[in-house]
Amino acid sequence: MINDVKKSAEQRMQKSLETFKTDLSKVRTGRAHTGLLDHVMVDYYGSDVPVNQVANVTLIDARTIGVQPWEKNMLAKIEKAIRDSDLGLNPSSMGEIIRVPMPALTEERRKDLIKVVRAEAEGARVSIRNVRRDCNNDLKNLLKDKEITEDDERRGQDDIQKFTDKYIAEVDKALAAKEAELMAV
Repeated sequence: MINDVKKSAEQRMQKSLETFKTDLSKVRTGRAHTGLLDHVMVDYYGSDVPVNQVANVTLIDARTIGVQPWEKNMLAKIEKAIRDSDLGLNPSSMGEIIRVPMPALTEERRKDLIKVVRAEAEGARVSIRNVRRDCNNDLKNLLKDKEITEDDERRGQDDIQKFTDKYIAEVDKALAAKEAELMAV
């Protein structure tokens, strides 16, 4: 039972780390990347959906993303969603396609991106700590139901804390690498 809780904790913490690394890969360093728009949500007949579910997202060149909506009436909504996102992009529509040029990374823009990355890192840390809390509660419930001893519960909590420390260190390492990449000119 304790092994199940520990295995669950490690798997969930691993998923949090992988999600964080995926989010980091979306923060680009001056080059265009279609994944950059993955988390931009558009109002599509009353529900929010990602841009890539209502349009073709392609690379026009190394510094420009092209977004071609499948429905003409979505053009203005997609353009507004991209402009309102926290990415600092300024899209412009040209007929049936929206061009999203990537701004050159100024010192100020780099610092803004670092703030975004740090916020993502803190979200990942919180997620990992939430997993720790849930698993510790599971251990306490097992103890309360007299399925494990107090010593087993204590050892289980220590192991879960070791997983927590390990994955938070991984988040910090990935954050430091991304910050260095963003600050490199």
